[in-house]
Amino acid sequence: MDAVKRNLVAVTACISGVAHTYMAAERLEKLCHQEKWSVKIETQGALGIENPLTEADISNADAVLLLTDIDIAGAERFIDCRYVHSGISAFLREPQKAMAAVRKVLGSPQHTHIILR
Repeated sequence: MDAVKRNLVAVTACISGVAHTYMAAERLEKLCHQEKWSVKIETQGALGIENPLTEADISNADAVLLLTDIDIAGAERFIDCRYVHSGISAFLREPQKAMAAVRKVLGSPQHTHIILR
């Protein structure tokens, strides 16, 4: 039986907008590749918003992963989505905790929000 192809979108943003923003994006890409999930990652860093998510990207996503230690630009875009929100440092320390939450939210109704502390 083939695994269901999942489509995720994510936003990464850290306080300084440099290292952690891009480290988290890179780690998430690798984890999604292992899961055989497609992912598009918007970074909000020192260079501004890179690889911005479109309305179509968001509406076609099975879930959203917000890896942020700061308020992100355009957060209201995700209010009607299934999402997991994790601090970026916590994600870098324990990425499997966030990935387990994503698996859980994938089976949940739309508008389900999981906030990891």
